[in-house]
Amino acid sequence: MSTESTTYSDAPAIAPDDISHAGRNSLVINILLVSAFVVILNETIMSVAIPRLMVSLNVPASSAQWLTTAFLLTMAVVIPVTGFLLQRMNTRPIFITAMSLFSLGTLAAALSPNLGVLVLARVIQASGTAIMMPLLMTTVMTLVPPAERGKTMGNISIVMSVAPAIGPTISGVILNYLEWRWMFIMVLPIALGALFLGWRQMVNVTTPRFAPLDGVSVVLSAFAFGGIVYGLSNIVVPDAPVPGWVSLLVGVVAMAVFIWRQISLQKHDGALLDLRTFENKNFTVAIIMMAIAMAALFGTIILLPLYLQNVLGLSTLQTGLLLLPGGLLMGFLGPRVGRLYDRLGPTPLLVPGMVIVSVVLWAMTLLGPTTWFGYILAGHIVMSIGFAFLFTPLFTVSLSSVKPQLYSHGSAMVGSVQQVAGAAGVALFIALMSGRTASLAAAGASPTVALSGGITTGFLCGAILSLFAVVAAFFIRKSADHGAPGGMGH
Repeated sequence: MSTESTTYSDAPAIAPDDISHAGRNSLVINILLVSAFVVILNETIMSVAIPRLMVSLNVPASSAQWLTTAFLLTMAVVIPVTGFLLQRMNTRPIFITAMSLFSLGTLAAALSPNLGVLVLARVIQASGTAIMMPLLMTTVMTLVPPAERGKTMGNISIVMSVAPAIGPTISGVILNYLEWRWMFIMVLPIALGALFLGWRQMVNVTTPRFAPLDGVSVVLSAFAFGGIVYGLSNIVVPDAPVPGWVSLLVGVVAMAVFIWRQISLQKHDGALLDLRTFENKNFTVAIIMMAIAMAALFGTIILLPLYLQNVLGLSTLQTGLLLLPGGLLMGFLGPRVGRLYDRLGPTPLLVPGMVIVSVVLWAMTLLGPTTWFGYILAGHIVMSIGFAFLFTPLFTVSLSSVKPQLYSHGSAMVGSVQQVAGAAGVALFIALMSGRTASLAAAGASPTVALSGGITTGFLCGAILSLFAVVAAFFIRKSADHGAPGGMGH
């Protein structure tokens, strides 16, 4: 492995043998955690804003949801390339690139005159976010000893749960008093502050090596992930520019060709996304479970605000405050679940966690136009407890199951599946909601009753999917430790 790190950056690199410096490692991980908090906060700040943006920009739900879907889709397309970037570039320049893209996209969003420009700005933001998450995961796997990874992933789960929790609340407060642009205006100085902190303090903790970039794979991945998500989004939209089933077919075919090409290229270590990570059964089952959990989570995140505001008549501020306790509880439980993972392993956490999520999703299929909001609050809190017991073990066991030389590919794979599943969940839930709402309205139901019926149809889809994840939870075991910190390229 090449050690000529000065080829990639003028910042000092840390040799693998020196990565034992706990203070320096802690500094790097903390900078990445702060930055990850900012980008995840931005990712979820839109959920409560969708109904307001539909009115402000005069667009239907099927168009407005692209503010979320385009963001997730861009991440899904860019994340596979991060496996290449994390091998080829040093920590500091790749961090600066990520936060610069995110800050530029945030500025463009604040200045957007219409939905089209706003979606483009979200795409630029997503390009930075897509780099940040695999960078954080790969760095943690490289620096943290196997016995402490559960605890560290628990700290990451604080960021990944508290940011989504306060995102809708912040959004609700802003939209209650200010126009939607302020969601981005207030995020921008935080993003620039994180960029400045990283520029001053970030150091390099990995040693770059040559990694080929296969252009054909990049194009295939864009058609594969883009076709599948676009197809799901438009499967019940009769006047879509490209029929949903056509896009879905193109996406599935492109995905098959993409997988075939990766299998061929990985024989010579030239794959964009090395699928040898799936040779480990633990990794494969964890990824399947994660995909289902993310689809359910993001689908719920997009439907609940629509239900609370457009069916029950709550304000954006009330909606944000109602969703806050569950997310904060997830953050509180994160490090504790991480310590439990280090002691008990994944199965005793994953099984009850997934059962809880499944039960709440089935309960949500019973929602109606007159359901008391207190039931939603209680259900969201209970579901958040279930998710808290899922994500820390799933992230830890999946990445701990791959060999050190595949950490960057494993992180990219986890990120890709996470975002594609999230985008698919949003697209599928919205498509089912729209189709059922239109059907009920045509049958004579009032707008509120029709929308309520459409939303519960979306939750029914999530509830059915959750049963498969419950079964998968029984097959995940604690992985054998692969390597030691600093052994990424050895």
